[in-house]
Amino acid sequence: MDPVPALREPLKKVLGPATAKVMAEHLGLHTVGDLLHHYPRRYEERGQLTHLADLPMDEHVTVVAQVADARLHTFASSKAPRGKGQRLEVTITDGSGRLQLVFFGNGVHKPHKELLPGTRAMFSGKVSVFNRRLQLAHPAYELLRGDAEGEETAESWAGALIPLYPATAKLESWKLAKAIQTVLPSAQEAVDPLPESLREGRGLVSLPEALLKIHRPHTKADIEDARARLKWDEAFVLQVALARRRHAETQLPAVPRRPSPDGLLTAFDGRLPFTLTEGQQRVSREIFDDLATDHPMHRLLQGEVGSGKTLVALRAMLAVVDSGGQAVMLAPTEVLAQQHHRSVVEMMGELAEGGMLGGAEHATKVVLLTGSMGAAARRHALLDLATGEAGIVIGTHALIEDKVQFHDLGLVVVDEQHRFGVEQRDALRGKGKQPPHLLVMTATPIPRTVAMTVFGDLETSVLDQLPAGRSPIASHVVPAADKPHFLARAWERVREEVANGHQAYVVCPRIGDEDDDPKKGAKPSGRPPQDDADKRPPLAVLDVAEGLAKGPLQGLGVEVLHGRMQPDDKDAVMRRFAAGETDVLVATTVIEVGVNVPNATAMVIMDADRFGVSQLHQLRGRVGRGSAPGLCLLVSEMPEASAARQRLNAVASTRDGFELSRIDLEQRREGDVLGQAQSGARTSLRVLAVIEDEEIIAEARREAAAVVAADPELTGLPGLRTALQALLDEEREQYLEKG
Repeated sequence: MDPVPALREPLKKVLGPATAKVMAEHLGLHTVGDLLHHYPRRYEERGQLTHLADLPMDEHVTVVAQVADARLHTFASSKAPRGKGQRLEVTITDGSGRLQLVFFGNGVHKPHKELLPGTRAMFSGKVSVFNRRLQLAHPAYELLRGDAEGEETAESWAGALIPLYPATAKLESWKLAKAIQTVLPSAQEAVDPLPESLREGRGLVSLPEALLKIHRPHTKADIEDARARLKWDEAFVLQVALARRRHAETQLPAVPRRPSPDGLLTAFDGRLPFTLTEGQQRVSREIFDDLATDHPMHRLLQGEVGSGKTLVALRAMLAVVDSGGQAVMLAPTEVLAQQHHRSVVEMMGELAEGGMLGGAEHATKVVLLTGSMGAAARRHALLDLATGEAGIVIGTHALIEDKVQFHDLGLVVVDEQHRFGVEQRDALRGKGKQPPHLLVMTATPIPRTVAMTVFGDLETSVLDQLPAGRSPIASHVVPAADKPHFLARAWERVREEVANGHQAYVVCPRIGDEDDDPKKGAKPSGRPPQDDADKRPPLAVLDVAEGLAKGPLQGLGVEVLHGRMQPDDKDAVMRRFAAGETDVLVATTVIEVGVNVPNATAMVIMDADRFGVSQLHQLRGRVGRGSAPGLCLLVSEMPEASAARQRLNAVASTRDGFELSRIDLEQRREGDVLGQAQSGARTSLRVLAVIEDEEIIAEARREAAAVVAADPELTGLPGLRTALQALLDEEREQYLEKG
């Protein structure tokens, strides 16, 4: 029998089809349980009004305020030429500020009767500006009163605190509150997922009590009790899911891969012209220990931009080839796959010439496989994979196609994992006779708690040292609108770098060809137009390159690179740039990861405010890769006080990628971060904040590991099993299944 029938009840049965449809379409709420877990965003106290002075523009808000005055105006218009048009203007106040409400036409009659001076109500609508004053046009409202007529309203807002819910224009906060009051009695039937010993040991209230207190708190302490409990639910249930995944991995068979004492890896290490950093040695040991076990390695390798992740991954691949297996590296773009292939072949030298004249004794073959290869080259590559002739394969998702067969796939290395769908990784892993070992690499630093939450089924290694010889990168914000001469100086700096024998990148957010956004507003002058930066289209590679070649960088070799070029053309451009034949490369973010040209020392990022913090950090990592210091100039037209400029100042002020990823996460909605990593599934985290609640997540991980070790199937914890099923909807379950 279903243990929670009341919470699984469809909302259309309880609230009616019309309301249920809006909840499903706009808020993703389908059952009574979903609605009970739709928590208030914040609470208003009856005696304390919202700060109207702090309202955000263009956002849908709910405020509690008092009517100060109301005026009805008549006017002539095309619809009412004889002066019969009506406009009601109501001013509301909360002591901190005033806000204008406007109603037009037939919509004035009801508010004209109800919104009398002194009336208190909740108002909901989109904040706009008219005549330099904040206003809500045609807001929905709910009176807060205690007379006989409003008895039901007064009853529904009984208690000192008014919950305000994440709402939509179609469904105001108070309507959600009423719907939740209707289903709240069902909270008594909620089955508690936390083991009793854990709940009592940590002094947490029961789940039914937490649901009642979060929706109908009488005091602030009620809210604290409820949130503390619900945070634990979210952290613990997710960590149990991940702990079960890790446990299941240890049950899978894999072929142990150990390097031979004087094989390919030893020969490769003997060729290296430098010694590995301590961090590279430590992380390599962790990986080799995993590879030597008889269950699949599942490891996330995080490394700062330029920390030498590719070298660590290559050594792991060579260890697998030593043991008779094959290793594959999956890259997100053809440019990056070709770049990896070039750099691996260069690092290995004659060790990459297996089966060829001049190949070393322990050599293997390093094969590139991408979607745009010619038929003959592709046939050749596929044959090398199937026979085992190629020990190392580097490619794009062309590797995942059915035709691609491996002789003995032992290791899959995924570069920049967040760019691959779960299904793609899974398809590649399915090509081994037994599950291959998996190493996931990312140059986007991930705060520890996000790693524990999003990549919780992977063990984590961190490379936080830069190799010797890496140069510092100076970063500066160039305020193009406030100080145009700063932008002119930026182009002078680029010319100076080129005069000193170096090269530069110029990065733009857009390509600028006919398939792209309209070009209106982007002027090919090499400097941004002076109109409002967030109104015009983002600057485009083709326009900027043309403007620079004819203007401030005239006489220098300027080329373009973007994602819609033919693969051979892209490769030719990169080869010329890498060989030093091109002075300035104007590109989109196609150069963001993995591109390695040590002679490139300067980067100018146009419309830098259009990029995320982590993306800017990644882009900046393309310079300062040699012995000469790097320079990164972040060009923006956003005003100094704007959030966008503060973000750029943060990037300019620190090279610490982990610090920047923290800032990035705090500035974005957490769900975006988690949702992206969790295969697009709606994030389950409603009260847990992965940055603030680090301690809870770490403790929940420990508790979850202990629970799963003692009872992997959770047979003694039916409530926890039910919660797992509810939390891990089908899509997320697949995400965890596929790792």
